[in-house]
Amino acid sequence: MTAGEKGDGPKWLAPDEQVQLRTHPHWKWLLRPVGVFLLLSVALGFALYFADERTHGTARTVAAGAALAVYAAAVVLLCVVRFVDWLTTNFYVTDKRVAYRHGVLTRTGIDIPLSRIASVEFRHGLLDRVLRTGVLVVESASDEPLEFEDIPNVEQVHAMLYREVFDLDGQSRRT
Repeated sequence: MTAGEKGDGPKWLAPDEQVQLRTHPHWKWLLRPVGVFLLLSVALGFALYFADERTHGTARTVAAGAALAVYAAAVVLLCVVRFVDWLTTNFYVTDKRVAYRHGVLTRTGIDIPLSRIASVEFRHGLLDRVLRTGVLVVESASDEPLEFEDIPNVEQVHAMLYREVFDLDGQSRRT
């Protein structure tokens, strides 16, 4: 029985593999959809107000229904989709690899064994530093560097990965 079948971790884990970190992207991913939701709600309020003021009877009902339908479609496309995207995006660090999983209908994943990691870097600007997030750059021995955006507490994740990959005396795990 694998760790995932026991209910204590993802199904793709090896039997003896332990999750050190699991995180979604930083909550700043949700700032744009929240802003869009607020703007759409204000626009709906204006549309309903003008529909009520300028139309009567059946025309008012049709105008209000159309405004609500456009509002609902826009909220689903511009807000709910982004939230589901955030919810289904996971960044993992286990004792054997770094893993990234993303998607609902089409699921994609990237796994980098810790033994193949050549370097670990992070970047964050002023706003990211205030929000305690940033970009984690993982370079494996043979591939182009992979950039994972909006990793919460990116400096701590960087330090944890560095400790996992490299011994305190500078010797690599691969030797």
